[in-house]
Amino acid sequence: MVGWPTDYSGAWTLAEPVEREGVGLHSGADTRVRLAPSERDGFWVGRLNQPRQPLQRLAPDQVAQTQLCTALKLDSGPLATVEHLLAALAGTGITHAELWVDGDEIPLLDGSALGWVEAIAEAGMVRLGERPDSGQLSQPITLQQGQSFATALPAEALHIGAAVEFVQPAIGRQVFSLTLTPARFVADIAPARTFGFKDQVEQLRAAGLIQGGALDNALVCDGDRWLNPPLRFADEPVRHKLLDLLGDLALAGLPRAQVFAYRGSHGLHTALAAALVAAHGSAAAPAL
Repeated sequence: MVGWPTDYSGAWTLAEPVEREGVGLHSGADTRVRLAPSERDGFWVGRLNQPRQPLQRLAPDQVAQTQLCTALKLDSGPLATVEHLLAALAGTGITHAELWVDGDEIPLLDGSALGWVEAIAEAGMVRLGERPDSGQLSQPITLQQGQSFATALPAEALHIGAAVEFVQPAIGRQVFSLTLTPARFVADIAPARTFGFKDQVEQLRAAGLIQGGALDNALVCDGDRWLNPPLRFADEPVRHKLLDLLGDLALAGLPRAQVFAYRGSHGLHTALAAALVAAHGSAAAPAL
């Protein structure tokens, strides 16, 4: 396609199906996803090996686990690590899409949303009309978990920000915020890769996590240095936190709000998405 939508006022779907495959971050299994056009609002999941089973619309109340990823419990089975793909769809302006999955985890690709953005660009986008009204936030929402918090304030456009604070000198304190548009998402957020810490790798693998993690799909911090530089941005970790935040919020649809997360987590982000749904008095659509 020639260019991305200028803002989030329109409803968009894909022009044609497109597929990507790769390893799952936590399972280490090879998985495949086909993105397809849809006439229905929202993101709908089906299984490639069960094409006659009803598709199910994604929603915050399907979140089953939030340790190092956002994992959903769907009628068709579990689906983990959805956040980067959902961020790419929502961030580029897609509002209507089908996600046909082979496996129980979304492929990690290079650890960012860039591969999904490239897939969307390859498929092209078609405007369907005006974006469905998700409702105007009438009052602030703030959630706190320990020292972490996430807040959403009424606003006319989506302004999104995040702050991280780590003892590792290679990261330290970082803050990044922007008024989001599809072009800014693609340039400033989508390329930011997931990251982890060298001293946690063996413990996480022993716990059955990050089985597919490698130096070509995740940044690894070792105190005051990175094991696999160069970074794509000097503040790539906080930009990836924004990517995760956006992907988790996409379970509820992008809000017209000013959203900020301090030391955010998938648990906190998805709780905010659920609170936004409750504030608007809406419910997940049924499987069709």
